[in-house]
Formats: sequence, C-alpha cells, structure tokens
Amino acid sequence: MSLRRIAAALGVSASTVSLALRNSPKIPEETRERILREARRLGYRPDAKLKELMSHLRLTGVRKQEACFGVISFYDTPRPWERSLHLKRIFDSASKRADELGYRLEPIWIRAPGMTYRRIRSILDTRGIQGLISFGSPTLGEEFPRELDHYAIVTQGMSIATPLHRVTSHFYSDLARALNKLHDMGYRRPGLVIGTYEELRSAHAYSSAYFGWCEHTYGTPALVPVLRLENVEEAPFLTWLHTHRPDAIIFVHLYNRIAELGTVLKRHGIRVPQDLGVAVVSHILEGTDYSGMQQNQQVMGTWAVELLVSRLMNRDFGIPAHPRLEMVESQWIDGKTLRPQPARGR
Repeated sequence: MSLRRIAAALGVSASTVSLALRNSPKIPEETRERILREARRLGYRPDAKLKELMSHLRLTGVRKQEACFGVISFYDTPRPWERSLHLKRIFDSASKRADELGYRLEPIWIRAPGMTYRRIRSILDTRGIQGLISFGSPTLGEEFPRELDHYAIVTQGMSIATPLHRVTSHFYSDLARALNKLHDMGYRRPGLVIGTYEELRSAHAYSSAYFGWCEHTYGTPALVPVLRLENVEEAPFLTWLHTHRPDAIIFVHLYNRIAELGTVLKRHGIRVPQDLGVAVVSHILEGTDYSGMQQNQQVMGTWAVELLVSRLMNRDFGIPAHPRLEMVESQWIDGKTLRPQPARGR
C-alpha cells in the first residue's frame, strides 16, 4: 500500500499524506483524521525498516545543520546565557549535543519589542522549527503560551508552571547527599538555611529531604528548625544560629547570595570551618572556597536536547498529557568550609 494510493483516494498530495501519517502539526486536525481513517481502511502499514533508517539518519547527524530547535527566552534579552554562567553552561552543552544530532539552536525572544505570538509562529514555521527548548523564566510560576502549544516542548528547571516535559536538578537527592556527606565527616547537628525562592522553586523538596533525613537518621522530624530567608537577613540568621547552635549549616540559595553569607559570618567573628561547618547547594560553587553541591549543567543541557529529539521522533507535540521529568543529580565540590569532626555517636 503506497502513500500515492491513499493520496489519490482523497484527492490530496502524497506529501500531505506523509505528514499526516507522522502526526505533523502542519496538517489540520480534520484533514489528518480523514487521512488516518482512509489509511486504516486501505490497510496501510508503515515500512518499519524505512522508519528505522530515517531515525538512524536523524540521530547520526546526516542532516547536520539542516534543522534547528528554537530556544525560547522569557528574559529581558534574547540570549540570557550571555549574562549567566549557569545558563551558559547549559546552553553550551545543549548546543554541542544538538550539533552532534544534526541540529542547531536558534534564539527566539518571546518578549522582543513588537513581538506577537502570530509572528513567532510565522518565524518558527518559516525556519522549519518543530521543537522548542525553554531555559525557564526569571518569574516563578510563568505559564508557557498556549499559542505555541503545537510544537514539541522541553523546559529547564521548575520556573515554568505549565506541565511540560522538563529537565531539572534532583533537589531532594542533592540535599540528602549533602547531609550524608556532613554526617560522614562527623557533623551531628546540621541545620538548613534556604532561600524562599529556592524553597518554592523546588516545590519544598529541599526541606522535605531535610525532614526525611532527620527522621530516618535520628528519629526526629528536624534537629534544628529550618530557616527560610529571602536574602541573607542578618538579624534572623544570627538569632537562629545562636538559639539552635548547629555544628554545620547547609545553605541553599542563589549563588549571588553566597558571598553575603560569608560577609555576615566574618563580621560577627564566626570562623569557618573552625566554629561552624558550611556546605552550599547552588548553581555554581567553582571560584569560591565553599564545599557543597553544584548543579550539573553539562548533563542538564545534553538531556534537554535528547528529550526533545525523542519527543519529535514520537510526534509528541503540544502540552503533554503525561509530562516527563528527568532529574539530574548535582556534583559534590570539595572546598575549605568543612573539616572532619572528632568521632562521636550517631
């Protein structure tokens, strides 16, 4: 059964039939359904060998630089990775993997002056873009535009509220691994200090990991009450520190707040690690003296592209009914802010 026979029966072109059988969003739904019904009636079955060959050609880069993915920016710049080392590492990794698979990344600035969704769709369709990657949004809870929901979409992180396929850090695992590291070094009273944005962005996974770890290790929901700070507010931080006296803290915050923490501790004569051990969980730790968990941007960028390619191969367009979530564990960085403690009990 050939595509031409189906096309002749319906009075459409063979290319239209081919696109419809691949669930292309370029074909109106009514036309696509009509073609699929006729194909079933005529007993059409796809050539599995040909399909396998086409998948192989796509994945081995034979189409190198003939296709591209749109990188949607919700920021005030079309290339937010030029201002953020965290996003730059994700973008560089995504670009490298996309190039290996035969794609290039094309910035699409959704908030450009005068930009409309109709114009964005025109740009995407003119350039043959069917897959979109979002690097998230500076605004927590951002909704992905429904006007663009007929493309394959993958987003980074948790800032986009729309249920999309996404790649993000494994917040729960990262915090639990940091706690285990401190415990192995002899710390027995770790406290958690977390930024309010990070708490919301992780859907409370960090604090949940802390409570779960304390319950499992010591039989209590929390050794020390969790301290939530918008920035690094000095008065509540010092009150919490002197009241509950943790022997180490895990500081979960935006990486531009790490220096503020060090300034507060130094100003009040709290020596690290002699008086207090400090581990940080953040985007970037390299270039600081802090020990802790650093997000693995290289893997995040690679996985985002691979997830998007798999969605295209499965013709998975639009807002998915069952979004995929791929979580990347962070890397432990040895710094100078922790030291082995004298042997103690549990």
